[in-house]
Amino acid sequence: MSAPKQWLLVSLTLMYIVRGVQSKRIFRCPSGCSCSKESIMCVGTSQIPRTIPNDINSLSIVNGSLAEVTEAMFSLMPSLQLLLLNSNALTTINDDAFSGLPHLEYLFIEGNKIETITKNALRGLRDVTHLSLANNNMKVLPRDLFYDLVSLLELDLRGNAFQCNCENKWLMTWLKNTNATVSDVYCAGPSNMKGKRLNDLPIQPGECISTDFVRHQSIPIQALSADIFSHKEDIYVALAAPNSNSCVVMEWDHIEMNFRRFDNITGKSVVGCKSIVIENHALIIMTQLFGGSHIYKFDDQQNKFTKFQTIEVFNISKPNDIEVFQIAGEWYFVIVDSSKAGLSTLYKWTDEPDRNETGFFSYQFLHEWFRDTDAEFIEVDGKANLILASRSQAPVIYIWNKSTLKFMLHGEIPNVDDVVAVKAFLVEDDLYLAMTCYIGDSKILKWTSKQFSELQALPSRGAMILQPFSFKERHYLALGSDYSFTQIYLWSEDTKTFVKFKDIYVQSPRSFTIVSNDRRNFIFSSSFKGKSMVFEHVIVDLSL
Repeated sequence: MSAPKQWLLVSLTLMYIVRGVQSKRIFRCPSGCSCSKESIMCVGTSQIPRTIPNDINSLSIVNGSLAEVTEAMFSLMPSLQLLLLNSNALTTINDDAFSGLPHLEYLFIEGNKIETITKNALRGLRDVTHLSLANNNMKVLPRDLFYDLVSLLELDLRGNAFQCNCENKWLMTWLKNTNATVSDVYCAGPSNMKGKRLNDLPIQPGECISTDFVRHQSIPIQALSADIFSHKEDIYVALAAPNSNSCVVMEWDHIEMNFRRFDNITGKSVVGCKSIVIENHALIIMTQLFGGSHIYKFDDQQNKFTKFQTIEVFNISKPNDIEVFQIAGEWYFVIVDSSKAGLSTLYKWTDEPDRNETGFFSYQFLHEWFRDTDAEFIEVDGKANLILASRSQAPVIYIWNKSTLKFMLHGEIPNVDDVVAVKAFLVEDDLYLAMTCYIGDSKILKWTSKQFSELQALPSRGAMILQPFSFKERHYLALGSDYSFTQIYLWSEDTKTFVKFKDIYVQSPRSFTIVSNDRRNFIFSSSFKGKSMVFEHVIVDLSL
């Protein structure tokens, strides 16, 4: 080999040696840290080292001022097997905080102020065997936080403020089923659970199931009432729409999962639309302030409602409500009159085609001169009763006389004045009344063998409807006011009263009616001054 080539080879060899030496000297142990061949330990630092040699497998940062662990914060240290972040100022661990650490086995984050750890904070840590989040401020852990920790052997969660509630239900289940060794975890709250072991708490089925009311459909119809009825396996709603002088009939669309217009029964000053299905014939009673009141019958051939009968309303001046019911197999309805000069009137169904008498005909006059506002039919101890509410006196109770086949005045419900609506409902076979008062408090009354007694008062300024309704085992009240949001109350099994559940918005609501179809549940609310609304009743798992 010639001398020049030998000199070139020597020069290149020396250059790589020098570069190798320089590359080894590039890394300098950061200020405040002590370093060895395989580990770095930093005390009192506010940041992590920017670059470290590939053969470093242990990093400890203690007594520092790190505030959060951000995404992929340690991704430039892929060889780490141990990461210790004790006694810093950490409050948050974000999603994918430890991504890029495929060999991490030991993760200790103790003695910080962590309140928030996101659901995917530990994602990808499949080799971690030891994890400690001890002595932080965590109250709740997000569901499935430990999902990726398939190699986990030991977990330390001591010294946190865990709430033993529905949000941590998943953790209770996980603790009972994991193969990892977990330190004892104690409840910090609520007060009745404080000091109990999270591992020992029973998990009651359905305990963390709640519900909600979600707006499903907005209907641009102003209505005084909404009456739901079924006919030939289809579901309809009849809306009394005085602004359009009509009774609007809408049909449930099983494909679009909404109500759509089906028919429009025109009239004059319509104030009430009430359905009744007799022997597979669908009828709609339409009351009006002027022009009389009428009954319309569904015509299968024309696929619409056509006039069937004009109702005798000689003694009715201002119809306000229609109540339909059966007694001993006979059909009746009452038109409630709210004028000073009118008579609330009972009508009975007669089917005698030979005498040309098929329809509803006036049968009994009730309660004159009292400005009635609402009627409610109930059965008490096997006897048929009719309650008439009034703006001018206490509600009165009529009882059905089986001898005369007429209603007889039985008594009144004391200590309830200025009632605009009365609705009956059952909870666990007990009978209750919801009495709506426009001024003062609305009342919940309970039947106690001989009389109705006050159970609960609800503040209700401007209320026009206090509507009870139920879905399965959950019992609700909707308190609709002209001056505020509609308040939904839920029956409490503990107190045997209604408690505030949530607010929904309906402008000037006048009725709330349940609709159940296609395995879904809804409430239909008519609005006197805005859009009528449909809300879906949905199940919510609070442990998710």
